[in-house]
Amino acid sequence: MEEILFNSASKDKWQSLGVQRRAGVLAPLSCVYSKDSLGIGDLLTLRLVVDWAKSTEQSIVQLLPMNEMGYTNCPYDAVSSFALEPAYLSLEAFKSAQTKEFKVKIEDTKRAFPCARPYLDYRIKEAKGALLKEIFLKEKNRHDAQLSHFQEDNLYWLKDFALYKVLKRQFSGRPWYDWEEPYRFRDKGALLDFQKEHEDEIAFTIWMQWQIFRQFKQSKAYANSRRVLIKGDLPILVSRDSADVWQHPEFFKLEFASGAPPDMYCARGQRWGMPPYNWEKIAGDGYIYLKERLRYAENFYDILRIDHVVGLFRIWTIPYNEPLENQGLNGFFDPRDENKWKEHGKNILSLVLDNTRMLLCAEDLGVIPKTCTESLTELGIPGNDVQRWAKDWKTKHDFLEPKEYRAISAAMLSTHDTTNWLAWWENEAGTVDEALFIRKCAGRADYNNIKDKLFDMSLSRHGRLRWLSSVDSVDKLVGVLGRKGSELMDFVEMYQNSYREKEKLWKKMGLAGPMREKGDAEILAAALRIVMNSKSIFSIQLITDYLGLTDILKGDPYQYRINTPGTTSDKNWSLIMPIPLEDLLQHPVNSQIRQMVIDSGRA
Repeated sequence: MEEILFNSASKDKWQSLGVQRRAGVLAPLSCVYSKDSLGIGDLLTLRLVVDWAKSTEQSIVQLLPMNEMGYTNCPYDAVSSFALEPAYLSLEAFKSAQTKEFKVKIEDTKRAFPCARPYLDYRIKEAKGALLKEIFLKEKNRHDAQLSHFQEDNLYWLKDFALYKVLKRQFSGRPWYDWEEPYRFRDKGALLDFQKEHEDEIAFTIWMQWQIFRQFKQSKAYANSRRVLIKGDLPILVSRDSADVWQHPEFFKLEFASGAPPDMYCARGQRWGMPPYNWEKIAGDGYIYLKERLRYAENFYDILRIDHVVGLFRIWTIPYNEPLENQGLNGFFDPRDENKWKEHGKNILSLVLDNTRMLLCAEDLGVIPKTCTESLTELGIPGNDVQRWAKDWKTKHDFLEPKEYRAISAAMLSTHDTTNWLAWWENEAGTVDEALFIRKCAGRADYNNIKDKLFDMSLSRHGRLRWLSSVDSVDKLVGVLGRKGSELMDFVEMYQNSYREKEKLWKKMGLAGPMREKGDAEILAAALRIVMNSKSIFSIQLITDYLGLTDILKGDPYQYRINTPGTTSDKNWSLIMPIPLEDLLQHPVNSQIRQMVIDSGRA
């Protein structure tokens, strides 16, 4: 593998980090907390995550995007691809927060927004912002050369972001495209007058970004001192209502919304809403926008995950006026010409590699064209191999052996967009998506008449249909559907890749006795060993999958989900682990995880 990576365009990154098998944890900062956290995990909390990773012999801590979030509180729908989320600031670092009077206010806020709850209350952002404003007013007259340098070094985005934030408050939170015309269209005179009238508010916004910049850099330095790498996440897109789009509308195709086409997990596809990029305009400006994003991210990350990397090759594009209920059904790929995809994506990735010291990784899940996979391998960029999808889909219709995983990949059980592994095992393994199946029946079969002949409804939950064990051949499937097999190839493919899926993985896990329907720590550990022992250079697990080895997660594992794509819910992006990190650091499960990492050669 060294020879391949050292001859790739990522050569310098691999030489810097070393070509070695590593284990890591994906621990969104919004999901973890310490006993000192103020309503949400913060950048001091991150140090405890690093300590936990170190104690279990893991050397990567992966985060979700840390950019400032909009009203949806979705980290992939940020209001800036530069600015960081101020709610992640730790107040412990401020001298002004150490007074007796201020400590009382902090304790009152902690009682109002306790971390020990199932879901995050995002009103903490406003409450914490009010406390930060008090600190700022006490410290604002202190001249600090570092603050001046921070502003000078980030002229590209910082001033416009601060203006955007204060203008948004002035217009009662309305999106920039609903502001009065002089501000919507960035009239220089109007903006200059506004800046003079709101000098303190703009200064406060800049000050917060400076403080979180400092705290994040310090936490990264702490991680590196413990020989732990921080893996960040670069969202491929930014919110339509964002400082980026307001500042550079020409860089975006505002007449369209991006998303994903229908697949076996989202029957109607997905409509994310963020505008696709106008790459021609970005290129015409020398790619400065992209280069500046990378330069800023380098302050915080050793490794950078490129979200939805296939979108750099071709992105699912939906007319903006398409009815919302259609989700991603009626879209098209941009570029439309499939012959342009490889050159388009590879050129952008090559440009990124040439303009950063960070090692790139890629989220390459879903329906991925061969050109994307080939380009990642050629460039030395690891993709993702998620166990539930790491299969021979065409011939054996079975899970891959550990030695069959891609060497240049990160092997994992779950992602932030999926159920955790135990919930998948109990509710999704061996199933098909009900909405997708119903849609495929249209004009070919009466779903209500055939469902009980094909599916075990007692084991069908959460919109998933479990095949009856008696439907043990393609012939029986075709017989129930009542059409020629040649007319049912999409049904056949679904069946072949999901029928008796649990039994197939049970065999791969090498567990004794008959397959058990309900998941437990023993089954989860066996699944973990497959991805740990895989050929993949990285093995990075969602923190909920590690905690599934314990009795920490109570009740139905399905409730411990970070996000459900294609849905809007106050439970998305708000899950909180039911244990403070101080207690997790002392938990007996750590020795089990540590031994698994050592046994897999990833210590």
